[in-house]
Order: sequence, then C-alpha cells, then structure tokens
Amino acid sequence: MAATAKTRHRSAGRPTTKPKLGQNFLVDVGAAQRIVDALGDISRCTVVEIGPGRGAITSLLAATAEKLIAIELDRTLAAQLRMAYLRNPKVEIIEADVLRVDCDSLVQGRSKQITTAPQEMPHKVARVVGNLPYYITSDILLKLFECHKNFDRIVIMVQKEVADRIAAEPGTRDYGVLSATAQLYAEVENLFTLPPAAFSPPPKVHSSVLRLRVAPKAAALGVDERGFIAFVRQVFAQKRKTLGNNLKQHFETGQINSALEAASLKADVRAEAVPLPQMAALYRSLYKR
Repeated sequence: MAATAKTRHRSAGRPTTKPKLGQNFLVDVGAAQRIVDALGDISRCTVVEIGPGRGAITSLLAATAEKLIAIELDRTLAAQLRMAYLRNPKVEIIEADVLRVDCDSLVQGRSKQITTAPQEMPHKVARVVGNLPYYITSDILLKLFECHKNFDRIVIMVQKEVADRIAAEPGTRDYGVLSATAQLYAEVENLFTLPPAAFSPPPKVHSSVLRLRVAPKAAALGVDERGFIAFVRQVFAQKRKTLGNNLKQHFETGQINSALEAASLKADVRAEAVPLPQMAALYRSLYKR
C-alpha cells in the first residue's frame, strides 16, 4: 500500500531515493494487519485494493479474501506484483488509473460473451481498501460513491487533515463539501492515526485510517444524488459567507428566505452548521421537490 505525493521532488543531477511516482510505502506490519481487520470477515468477499504499491497488505488480503483485485498505476510495481501472485488464481493485478476503471465491470465481472440479462444476474458487493494520494483523494472518493452499489465497506488511509474533514460533524470548522458528500453515502468512522515512521520514505504528515460503511441516504432525504451534491457545492462555495449569500447568484432573495424558513434555518446560518436533513429540506424547498 503506497501513498503518492502531489508532486515529485527531485534535484537536478542528484539521485533520489523515492520511487518515480513519489510513493511513501507502508512498512508498519501491525498497521497493515489493523487495516485488513477493519474490513471485517472477507473470506467470502471480493476485495478491491487501490494502490497496493509493494504489497504491504496485499499478502494479508490474498491469504484471506475470496478474491482480490489490486489496481496499481505504477508499471514496475504492477509487474512485480503480477509475478509475485502469478500462481494464485484468487489474485488479479490490474495496471490502471483507478479513476478510469469501470467499477461495474470490475466487481460484477460482466462480459460481452455473457448471454444472461444483467437484471437476472445476482449483484455482487465488494469491499475496498486503499491508501489514497492526497491530491486526488476527493476524486477517488467521488468515483467510489458514484458506483456505491458495488461496495458495502470502504477502508482508506489518507492524510490526517483530510480524514478530519471527511469525518467532521456539522457545526465544526472542518465540516464542508467532502464531509457532507461522504456522509450522504456512508457512516464514517475515524479508526486510528499513523506517524510518518510507519512509511518508507517517511512523509511529512500523519495519516489516518477511515472506515466507511456504505449507507446511502439520498432516497430517505428525498433528494436526487447529483443535483443535491451540486447544491452542496454551491452553499459551501465561500465558507466565510452565510448560506443565503452563497445562494444569491442562483435564487431570488425572497425565495431564499422562504426556503430557509421552511427548513427551520436562521437567515444568517452558515453551511457548515447545517446537518444533512435540514440541507436536504432546503434543497427540496428551493427546487420544489
């Protein structure tokens, strides 16, 4: 499992000890086991590992999962992993950018040669584990949320500051778009934090492990996923402004005030203080849904 830095720091004419993608590889054996344990019983599960790197937890997953699909972007590392698990039919190594992977095909194993109608096939549910690069953490999470029907549990390691934002509660400084979106799709648990020494080479930041139990709330809240997420981005566009001021470029003042009243929200409320149910009520009122 490897974390990837946003940029690769190299000095001209000097050799670098970091891999070409700037990864920081997990070397803490105990932490690797705790991450696998957070997935629960995977003896009858397909597990998708994002960014296995040098395989710190891949071997643990391969020994316990019914099937393991590891997605690695680095060509050299993917080749090494493929050789290591060449004789293990339960392990599949895919060299790819996870953002370009078709989740349905990956998990469901659908093939053009299959004649059974998709609706007649049982829907498989997998679990995800991965150490997400800081600069694309949001992109990968949104990707997973888009195809959330394929997963029931997601265990990720991210930079501590990002983990704090994902798990933040309404009314706190860290609560924002990422918090609201993640909590629209899952119950979030902040499990534990690892120091730089748990990785090689050690990064300059701490990392936290989160467990997301997939539990979509859009239907219960009476909102459509894409429209509501776009709305959440609008109201958090400028966090220092009130929620109403962020909406003024999209709605009339009278319409905003009426919607705030209908959602039992004060006129000067900020988006970070609004729980999902009230945010959904505001959205439904503004869009008459």
